[in-house]
Amino acid sequence: MSSVAIGFIGIFVLLLLLALKVPIGVALGLVSLTGITILRSFQAAYGALGSIPFDFAAHWSLSAVPMFLLMGSIAYHSGLTSSLFTAARVWLSFLPGGLAVASNFASAGFAAASGSSLATAAAMGRLAIPEMLKRGYDPALATGVVAAGGTLGSLIPPSILIVLYGWVAEQPIGKLLIAGIIPGILTALVYTAMVVIRCMAKPELAPRIHEAVTWSERWTVLRQVWPLPLLILGVIGGIYTGFTTPTEAGAFGAVLAIVIALLQGRLTKEVVKNSLSEALESTSAIFFVGIGAVLFARFIGFSGIPDYLAGFIEAYALNPLVLVIGASLIYILLGMFLDPIGLMLITLPILLPMFEAANLDLIWMGIIIIKYLEIGLLTPPVGLNAYVIKGVVGDQVALSTIFRGLTWFIFAEAIIMAILIGFPDMVTFLPELMAD
Repeated sequence: MSSVAIGFIGIFVLLLLLALKVPIGVALGLVSLTGITILRSFQAAYGALGSIPFDFAAHWSLSAVPMFLLMGSIAYHSGLTSSLFTAARVWLSFLPGGLAVASNFASAGFAAASGSSLATAAAMGRLAIPEMLKRGYDPALATGVVAAGGTLGSLIPPSILIVLYGWVAEQPIGKLLIAGIIPGILTALVYTAMVVIRCMAKPELAPRIHEAVTWSERWTVLRQVWPLPLLILGVIGGIYTGFTTPTEAGAFGAVLAIVIALLQGRLTKEVVKNSLSEALESTSAIFFVGIGAVLFARFIGFSGIPDYLAGFIEAYALNPLVLVIGASLIYILLGMFLDPIGLMLITLPILLPMFEAANLDLIWMGIIIIKYLEIGLLTPPVGLNAYVIKGVVGDQVALSTIFRGLTWFIFAEAIIMAILIGFPDMVTFLPELMAD
């Protein structure tokens, strides 16, 4: 049996194990070590197991992951994000579906501080959904907008997924993080347009709020949220100007969050303990999957699949657009079943050689892939953000109702993806302005 055939069998066995609910890191490790043993030797597999975990965990660029996670945890536990929804509500409640629009923009702000879709959905779900339900909003709209808004955490910098993609694809992480800004803003705006249009066409979805808000009250509530824009601009500005590397920006963001919380008298022992614990747990989970994915990439490399697929692209002169559409279908289908980090780390060793053979811009493709991973957080049967929201609302709203509300946002995502694929400059414009 050829090595390429063994590689494809390994991929099939991996998907089978994942379908049987074997943890992603365990499944990746088992398939990879078995495959390397078959293709090379037991000594080669043992050597990979001995060196790869350390090489992965000790990689300098990946130290941004725990730093960004720590920054988000401190921002959340110290209450730096607690006024976001209130501020958005005061400024945007006059719009049709104003509370839903406020939830969407508040989610964008929280996402920029946390870098985590699941954390954004959980936090904003606790703040916004009870308020919308109390005001008579349609439960599908109320839960759907928060679950969808949570996906902005994967795109608006800092983003853990973007850092991991940059490491695997060997692309400049700073440029990738900046490349996510315009698509992130575009996503928030398209979501907003969809909500407003729906609520104008069907006002019973979101009863209008009639409350007199003075300009003095608007400016007062903005003064309560000033630390968060400062934190976000500090991180993004440091990367964009070259003042900090992406890794340094993570540490700078964490320190800045600590200083802000300290100045506001919110940095208690409990906040520090909870933030460190949460950041450590999340980092451990991400790194465990990551080590398995690096082992899997080693196995795929030994099998010759990357060269085989690159040769296939060259032999058949596959149109780059056809390749992008094919990759899109892969991520949409697998995204229904797999965790975003696991899915990305599993597929990139296979797809990156194909993208390179087709001369596709890997920064552009990185943002496209992150967008598809976002969509996977919304699609049944394993739309993780929907399950996070279900955990927040309990028996108040059925899971089927949450997925029904998300249908409209998935439709909005189709429009967004058509724009980003049709106009790559929307992704590459800001990174091209940065100094190398």
